[in-house]
Amino acid sequence: MTITIAQHAAQPLTVSRLGYGTMRLTGPEIWGEPADRPQALEILKTAVASGVNFIDTADYYGEDVTNRLIAEALYPYPTDLIICTKVGATRRPDKSWVPFNTPENLRASIDNNLRTLRQGQVQLVHLRLMGHGPVPLDEQLGAMFEMQREGKIQHVGLSNVTRAELEEGLQLGPIATVENMYSYAQRTTMELPHGANPGGEEVLDLCEQHGIPLIPFFSLVHGLPNAGDKLAEIARKHNATEAQLNIAWLLHKSPWILPIPGTSSLAHLRENLKAADIKLSAADMAYLG
Repeated sequence: MTITIAQHAAQPLTVSRLGYGTMRLTGPEIWGEPADRPQALEILKTAVASGVNFIDTADYYGEDVTNRLIAEALYPYPTDLIICTKVGATRRPDKSWVPFNTPENLRASIDNNLRTLRQGQVQLVHLRLMGHGPVPLDEQLGAMFEMQREGKIQHVGLSNVTRAELEEGLQLGPIATVENMYSYAQRTTMELPHGANPGGEEVLDLCEQHGIPLIPFFSLVHGLPNAGDKLAEIARKHNATEAQLNIAWLLHKSPWILPIPGTSSLAHLRENLKAADIKLSAADMAYLG
């Protein structure tokens, strides 16, 4: 199973429909070095060796921890590997999350990602919205598109967006992808300590209409505790875990969904990858709702 990113662009990207999100490779609270650095490096190598060619990261994971791990484990990169990063936020020493979204901030973040990832161009960058504050969306995206014209960025996506923000973004320029919280049990906006996380269900039809891949994040962390009995029942039917069923549900929900389940466990990585082999019937999907 593959999906095409920026299908109408001059240089579209084709990736396997099960990627890997690196956020869990950091220390506690998405901060600092991993508890088991050798395993973290092995996870990245195993993911790519297993056919994963889409890796999601951000320079504010750690800070810079996941970017440096990716470069250490995988550089020089396979020619088909797509590394997707995010800008628009940063971390304070107290581990809080704050906007970092002025044009100058965004340029500094892109330059930092290029440096830590050892790249001349980032293939896909999500502008993560953390509340606009004094910086309107058109100013933020304008800076992103300017760096795209300069060649620093190949494709621009949006992350953590409401439907209205996505509609506005589509009017401002080509949006390649959307990355929002989405899982079987957490489909709509969720309030978290650092702000609201808009849900994938609220933008999925718009993504499908425009041929924009939807990349769900936090799908396992927030989905499984509230999944209920139906997911467990279908998981037992397919001799799978609930985590695997969550991934399989996303893959079957729409051909425009590109899951990126993350983990700091090599065993869980292998388990997650097997979810792509689960075939849910129309009856299964109807029962799950």
